[in-house]
Amino acid sequence: MWLLDKMLAGYVKKGELTIIDHKGKTYRYGRPDAEFKPVTVRIADGKVVRQIASDPGLGAAEAYMDGRLIVENGDILDLVNIIRGSHKWEDSAGSNKFLKKGGKLRHALSQLNWRPQSLRNVAHHYDIGNDFYRLFLDTDLQYSCAYFTDPANPIDQAQLDKKTHVASKLMLKPGMRVLDIGCGWGGLALYLNRNCDVDVLGVTLSKEQLAVARQRAAEAGVSDRVQFELLDYRDVTGSFDRIVSVGMFEHLGQPFFETYFRKVRALLADDGVALIHTMCRLGGPGTTDKFMQKYIFPGGYLPALSEIVAASEQAKLIMADCETWRLHYVYTIREWYDRYRAHKAEIVAMYDERFYRLWQFYLAVSLTMFRDAPMGVYQLQYLKRREATPILRDYMLADEAKLRAVAT
Repeated sequence: MWLLDKMLAGYVKKGELTIIDHKGKTYRYGRPDAEFKPVTVRIADGKVVRQIASDPGLGAAEAYMDGRLIVENGDILDLVNIIRGSHKWEDSAGSNKFLKKGGKLRHALSQLNWRPQSLRNVAHHYDIGNDFYRLFLDTDLQYSCAYFTDPANPIDQAQLDKKTHVASKLMLKPGMRVLDIGCGWGGLALYLNRNCDVDVLGVTLSKEQLAVARQRAAEAGVSDRVQFELLDYRDVTGSFDRIVSVGMFEHLGQPFFETYFRKVRALLADDGVALIHTMCRLGGPGTTDKFMQKYIFPGGYLPALSEIVAASEQAKLIMADCETWRLHYVYTIREWYDRYRAHKAEIVAMYDERFYRLWQFYLAVSLTMFRDAPMGVYQLQYLKRREATPILRDYMLADEAKLRAVAT
């Protein structure tokens, strides 16, 4: 325990953290802070201490999942709040050593997302059951950052506002052909058809999502105008007036950034507009931590803006607009986390306690990533030709106001 004790003594600055080791000895760290709830953690065995000391992020996650790191006062989010909240990224020149990242070689190998690997990666996360996602997402099954025009808005309103915000940047006209790369359960594609009178092709690698998306289109009577295919973006053919991609860029893998943008350029009409919505790094390039890579998003990587721009430049795409969302994902995941906890009994019945704790840890860590670590969301508008949109971005605001008044 001496090494972990030394690490925590020098690291925990805000909030009260009490640890009771497997021998019953009590250790206290930090100081009272109104922002943080006091947390008490009991360690079940000596192996937990060694796990956390050798690899804090993955070690703590696996110990919590296995029920050997027990949060007795507070919950896992309260614990992660203390660990991350003491070292907010913009307040410190250093990095978060407690939730450290993995090695560069391991990261590089994990990013080789060829077609078969991409299919397996998507199945790992998205094909675990549609009923599971229905328990904590909004009614439209939007599994990406919502747009909170007011932090007090309910999640359904914030997700509707997100779709409206996205549509306003596409400058849509009736009859246009739109490609939705990584269409999820089809909510955005159906929204665009319903509110903007466009035809949409949505592509996904998730069989579970595909089934729901097709069913929703059929129930709405628009299967002839909103079509969904199980298809890798690299295999899409044709020409599209507009291309939209929400929450998919993070799954590409760094070696495929240029491949992606070259494909977007090849599919986009000369006067077309593309809108890429992606989680991001507010700082420079990094690596995906071991926990996320192993358990949540194998092959995933959140890009820095410098990496995105370098890749899109090679495809001769013009970034016409860039918006940074700094806090919207904090509000979004807070909603998901509370809903997730409220359905604990159902989730445990579907899977087991370990699965429940795994996803609870994931949501807790994700919330604090977007609040304290250098993570955010970018919405990037791309053009092939500089005259494809008006010289002022006011049209986005006008279109958004019109859509907000009628969007469903």
